[in-house]
Formats: sequence, C-alpha cells, structure tokens
Amino acid sequence: MGAFFSSLGRTIVAGLVILIVIILAASGLFDGGARLGDHVWWAFVMRWLHVMSGVMWIGILWYFNFVQTPSMPKIPDDQKPAVSKVIAPAALFWFRWAALSTMITGLLLAGMNGYLVNALTLTKGVHAIGIGMWLGLIMAFNVWVIIWPNQKKALGIVTVPAEEKAAAAKLAGMTSRINTMLSIPMLFCMIAQQNAGL
Repeated sequence: MGAFFSSLGRTIVAGLVILIVIILAASGLFDGGARLGDHVWWAFVMRWLHVMSGVMWIGILWYFNFVQTPSMPKIPDDQKPAVSKVIAPAALFWFRWAALSTMITGLLLAGMNGYLVNALTLTKGVHAIGIGMWLGLIMAFNVWVIIWPNQKKALGIVTVPAEEKAAAAKLAGMTSRINTMLSIPMLFCMIAQQNAGL
C-alpha cells in the first residue's frame, strides 16, 4: 500500500477513479437533478474544476505566507538552498498555473451560467460574485506580472545583480502579502453570492 501512495500520479488517478465511481453510482439515484452531459452537469463540472484550481492556488499562496516565508529566517543558511532551489520553484510552478486555471474556469463558468458580463460590470444582483471575480483577476495579474517575474530573479532562475535580486525578492514578497490580504474578501465574495444571497 505504501508503494502505491508513494506515487503522486497513481494517487491522483485513484482519486479520479473513485470520483467516477461515485458519479456513476449517484447519477441514477436522484430524480430532477443534473443528468450526465446536460448543461447543468457541465456547469457543475466547471464549478468543480474552478474550486479545485482555487484550492490549489490559494492553498499554495497561504503556504508561502503562513509557512515558508516566516520559516526561512529559522532555517540554517546551509539548508536554505533546498528551499530556494528545489521547493520554491516547484511550488511557484503549481501556484502560477493554478492561478491561471482558476481564472479560466471561473470565467468559463460565469459565461456558461450567463452572468459573466453582469458580474464584470458589477450589475445589481451579482455584486458579490463580481467583486470576487475582480479581486481574483487582480490577484492573478499580480501572480503572472509581478510575483513570478520577480521570484525568478530572487531565486536565481534569472541572473541579476545582488541589489536587483534583493529588490525583486522584496517586491514579490510584498505582492504575495497583498494577494493574501485580497484572498480573504475574494473568498467571502465567491461564496456569499450563492450562499448568503449578497
């Protein structure tokens, strides 16, 4: 059993197989709900993909801000390269692509459900989701345009002078903190629309 779970790929495939079994078992149990292949079903699948992407994105954002950044001063200097050369680049890969996936699936979901334009223009009735979408778009912009280019300099992926490397690390860190701050109202707005009717 341990050998099976030592592979992330096998673990993910097993999770998807369990999901398919649950979907097939539950699809015939409920009358009046979404049917496999209809619009409601595909909108639900898009919402699930949006939530999965968002969990990865915000989870890694919070990992950086609650775990990695505060822990770095406590790590001995000779061990820091393990974080900056191995862990951080891998985490940043999943971080930035999860941000993009969250944005794409969110925009597709809003389009599929017919509220994309109303949400982006903050039309009455979809204020909360619209505010959440704008916060998410700002955060995704920050990931791709500010955090990632500066992290490449800070981590030595792109070679720059020491003073530019330090400035890049500071800007990436501050922007990551801004995204952490924005994630709190963004997550509230995303669930408030559907669950609190705001």
